[in-house]
Amino acid sequence: MRGKKYWQVAALGAVLAAGVFGAAAWHAEPRAEQSCAQDLPPLTGLRETSEAEPASCAPLLSWDKDTQAVVYELEVYADAAGKHRLYRTRQVYTNHYQLPVRDFAADWPEGKPLYWRVRSLGFDGEPVSAYSALAVLYTSARVPELDHPVIFTRDDAGNGTTLLYPVYDWVGLAGAASYEIELYAGGAGQALANGLPPVAVLHADVTELYDAEPRLGTYSWRVRALDAAGAPLGTWSPLHTFRTEPADQWEVAVLGDSISHGGGHYSFSPSDFEFSWLSYLDFPALNLSASGDLSSMTRARFLRDVLPFHPRYLMIFTGTNSLRAGEDPAHVIDDLEQMKLLALSHGIAPIFLTLPPINPKNIAHVFDEPTVPDWQARFAAVNSYILSQAHIDVAAAFVCPEGVLPTELALDGLHPDVDGKRIIGACVNEHWDEAKSDAAEQLEDYQEEREGAGR
Repeated sequence: MRGKKYWQVAALGAVLAAGVFGAAAWHAEPRAEQSCAQDLPPLTGLRETSEAEPASCAPLLSWDKDTQAVVYELEVYADAAGKHRLYRTRQVYTNHYQLPVRDFAADWPEGKPLYWRVRSLGFDGEPVSAYSALAVLYTSARVPELDHPVIFTRDDAGNGTTLLYPVYDWVGLAGAASYEIELYAGGAGQALANGLPPVAVLHADVTELYDAEPRLGTYSWRVRALDAAGAPLGTWSPLHTFRTEPADQWEVAVLGDSISHGGGHYSFSPSDFEFSWLSYLDFPALNLSASGDLSSMTRARFLRDVLPFHPRYLMIFTGTNSLRAGEDPAHVIDDLEQMKLLALSHGIAPIFLTLPPINPKNIAHVFDEPTVPDWQARFAAVNSYILSQAHIDVAAAFVCPEGVLPTELALDGLHPDVDGKRIIGACVNEHWDEAKSDAAEQLEDYQEEREGAGR
């Protein structure tokens, strides 16, 4: 899903307002403690402070990321025994959180510690980890407070981290009502020095934004928090630069929908690269995918998004959204066939990936969207076409009882989670040489046929 569309999801006493891969808010009272949480592993890696080196009165807390979490529950106590709770929230969507100490302990004595802990919750508010051990938190009004959002994105830092359709992701400020993002052409050193206006000014109500536009080139972006009246709350973050350049001569690119764009487990976005199957490849690949694509949308943007990079090999992995919504398989096959011909006519070797099964029950539970009853027959028809082309059969790598994608591989029934993305990456790695050979042979045959027709 791209842009600023949010799903409203009713879930056993909790209502989440969220982008497909980014929760906006979880409006729910804490559920009763569940005994099963005692058998789960606790979260770890909590950042502690000391009396000698205290944090500010709006400290940025952090802990190890849990890829099984949909949201986190964080508690603060007045005592090391954890008996006097001062604060509890479930509106924590990443493994970083700016704690508003003044909201619940404005007169807390200097030099007296607080204690905090955190645990992971699933989509329905159920614990998926035990609480961490209590961590010590010393705060001091003498320490300057963080006054800007923090960007932790790792663009251009390894396989799968270069996206034509970027997702801007940051840790928000306590008390912020919305955010403003400025996007500049060029690297961080030149973006502001040139005195040029931003190429785009974007707004978000949550701490992430899917860019609906392809960003070909080098860009820098920054973000600041706004209050309820739309006035700046603090300052701009430092500029963060990303690069998606044709000059980098990408040999391999991937064209598809959200399954390839990245993200999963409801609250993780494409900037959480553990949820990108491209990150598990043994070779670099440029990500030209866009969340929310129907096969017709992928086809429509082919010339604009693919040709500037002119990769030698193009993996095409799209059609799931069309088929589950009831599109005629013949129309999806035509889209794929036309993309194949576009690639071949421009000297690019296309490689199709088969479509893994989905789980309509989970899709309905998470997204409140129906799936056509005969989806399996529709998928089979399109996969039959794909298997007749240069391809990699990633669907066959999934063990799916009764042909339905297991919950443990895709919480939302549509987007494979970390283990599912590993399966796709491993399958592509295993069959890559064979697929490349088939695709190169197909391209050679196509070119010879055209040359013969031109004589």
